[in-house]
Amino acid sequence: MDLLIVIFSLAFLVFMAYRGFSVIIFAPIAALLAVLLIEPTAVAPVYGAIFMEKLVAFIRSYFPVFLLGAIFGKVIELSGNAKAISRAVIRLVGAKRTMLVIVVVCGLLTYGGVSLNVVVFAVYPFAAEMFRGSHIPKRLIPGTIALGAFTFTMDSFPGSPQVQNIIPTTFFHTDTWAAPWLGIIGGLAIFACGFCYLEWRRRVAVRAQEGYGINHINEPESLGESYKLPHPLLALLPLVLVCVLNYIFGKWIPVWYGDPLYHIGLSGLAKPLSVNISANATVWGVEAALLVGIVTVVLTSWRQVLPKFAEGTRSAVSGSLLAAMNSASEFGYGGVIAALPGFVIAAKALQAIPNPLINEAVSISTLAALTGSAIGGLSVALGAMSDNFIQAAHAAHIPLDVFHRVAAMASGGMDTLPHNGAVITLLTVTGLTHKQSYRDIFAITIIKSVAVGFVIILYYTTGIV
Repeated sequence: MDLLIVIFSLAFLVFMAYRGFSVIIFAPIAALLAVLLIEPTAVAPVYGAIFMEKLVAFIRSYFPVFLLGAIFGKVIELSGNAKAISRAVIRLVGAKRTMLVIVVVCGLLTYGGVSLNVVVFAVYPFAAEMFRGSHIPKRLIPGTIALGAFTFTMDSFPGSPQVQNIIPTTFFHTDTWAAPWLGIIGGLAIFACGFCYLEWRRRVAVRAQEGYGINHINEPESLGESYKLPHPLLALLPLVLVCVLNYIFGKWIPVWYGDPLYHIGLSGLAKPLSVNISANATVWGVEAALLVGIVTVVLTSWRQVLPKFAEGTRSAVSGSLLAAMNSASEFGYGGVIAALPGFVIAAKALQAIPNPLINEAVSISTLAALTGSAIGGLSVALGAMSDNFIQAAHAAHIPLDVFHRVAAMASGGMDTLPHNGAVITLLTVTGLTHKQSYRDIFAITIIKSVAVGFVIILYYTTGIV
């Protein structure tokens, strides 16, 4: 019965999300409904002590990344950098490869340090313009952006500054460049298979003469052909800087502080505070790199950026709040579900899988599906099982780098059920519904999940790391 309650809660949240209701409202309702069915008197305490604590903890740790990523994405849009990059890619691959262009641009932005949630805001205006001009159905935009932003550059390619690639570093004491060859090969496999699927969907639409469609909402305004765009190499400079400096800062910050614990002894504090530098260095590195990226865009394109900077940053802040609150609500939901007896039953059943890498992949993917969040599932799974994974790694002589890469990739698979925060943000920004576009997002999800198994097989057959 306890397990059925967890499944019922998840099904309810998925249904409400699919119907277009906000997870910010219904994530706590779904979580507390499960608590009500198990222990009615615990509803209010659980809401305050678990749901809100988890939500606040997520905001405290990751909101600066969402905020700086949103501002970075907005100044890239205002400067014309995103369009300059898109046009350069079009010249390289051809105007008929609109979907490939969007996937590549999303990949560049995500790998450059822009939060995957924020990439949606930065890329959608140009995706809509290019899809309309190429007579490709708008309903295929979410699947295309999902492939470029939510998959191979999110957690597969080594060095990705996304949170999903950062979280395993705190448990396995690795870095974001763990298992580079497995990540590159697995990421390329996802890219190839996902793009083949999207191309098939485009060809079916072309044969049916479907076109872009009419009466859409949230249609962006075009910048216009007269808008002065920067040189593509100059447009790429901030992205390169963010990627490179993310790596440098992540390595340099612990060295600069020296002591792994920093003690804050300001006179206004009742007692000194201690901050774990090692646990925060990676996130601080991403934030510092994004700050440099923002300043670089403003300095190189100040004529285009400054006149609209105030208005643009207001919309960026709003976008970052929406994205962060969606994810934080899912994280709070996952925290409540993880405390329920049914979740414990599911977790213990998953631990019975004998192979350590398969155990890790299935556990994280399942828990990410239950919580509706790659970050939530990854954090909950590693928080509960990382010691077991580390012991299994030592016993089987498997490098922890491999566990890092498998964990990161597995988190970004089945997490994208209809109630996932990033999925809802993507559909909201593009002005589409689950009924119109979720099929393609789910197909990309399946491809991503299969790729994790491919990476595990690749490691066992070749030993490559």
